[in-house]
Amino acid sequence: MRDTILRWMDRLYLLCMWIAGIGIVAMSLVIPWGVFARYVLGSGSQWPEPVAIMLMTVFTFFGAAVTYRAAGHIAVETLTQAVSAAWRRRLEVASDLLMLALSAFMAIWGLKLVVQTMGQTLSDLPWLPVGISYLPLPLGSLITIVFIVEKIVFGPQHERPICRLEHHLDETPVTAPEF
Repeated sequence: MRDTILRWMDRLYLLCMWIAGIGIVAMSLVIPWGVFARYVLGSGSQWPEPVAIMLMTVFTFFGAAVTYRAAGHIAVETLTQAVSAAWRRRLEVASDLLMLALSAFMAIWGLKLVVQTMGQTLSDLPWLPVGISYLPLPLGSLITIVFIVEKIVFGPQHERPICRLEHHLDETPVTAPEF
């Protein structure tokens, strides 16, 4: 059962990584297009800026979930290294509970924001409800909650090969070709 759940969590982790990655790549293409259209073509497009902002929220909140599971976030460990192992464990549990509370707050209020703004539209993208642009906030927060619960139940997952991006690498070292 544990292995099945962790495999599904790995799939969710990779899905979030792909969503965040596609979001940042797409944003990296949209912004230069906006600059090119404005300064080279002389007619600025209205859509690049709001689309880039939406893509930024996508990679921010899905990327945050990925970063949490892989323990790639910034951590100040001065206090935890200065206390005993028992106190260190208590601080880790407190940290997980605080992270859970923060993520729940963001998921609940983010969902309320999505619902309340669904009837509004963006002036530059009149076909798109504003609520859609806020959707990554509650979705990314919910996925972070899932990863927090996973950590509480199954322990930290950051040492798993998939979180270290070693799940598909060949063990043979790559050497430069000889000329």
